[in-house]
Amino acid sequence: MAKKKVQLTPRGLEKIKEELHYLKTVKRKEITEYMGRALEDGDLRESAAYDEARLQQSENEARIAQLDNLVHNAVVVVPKEGDEGKAMLGSSLTIEDSKGEQIGINLVSTHEVDIFEHQISDESPLGKALMGHHVGDTVTVKAPLGKVDYKILEVANF
Repeated sequence: MAKKKVQLTPRGLEKIKEELHYLKTVKRKEITEYMGRALEDGDLRESAAYDEARLQQSENEARIAQLDNLVHNAVVVVPKEGDEGKAMLGSSLTIEDSKGEQIGINLVSTHEVDIFEHQISDESPLGKALMGHHVGDTVTVKAPLGKVDYKILEVANF
């Protein structure tokens, strides 16, 4: 059965590969050393340190498998001719709410979201509303406290 393809921005794929490299090299080594120290301590039946190391190893290997899957099923999204000014995966946008407050965001896949870097998912309510729209368009987002309008002021496609 074929795995589902995952759309990623070029930067998103790069960050995933960086994390994968770190987990396979640095983190694996750290966990192995931690397990070695726990083994040296003696009785494994009562070793909280060994149990913790095994848990860390399991979590690390699960994350590696998840990231490997993403890398192998990634489809890097690049803008096509005619996409200028169109909000799409990988776009950097400046939007304005009804109060006149301007917000800078980047539209990314769900696997790349980082709220601290203003990266929002294309599957979030705001992301869905913005996708495919152009500079000058106003989109409406259903929010918990009611509808919110945003005007697209700028769109830059990597």
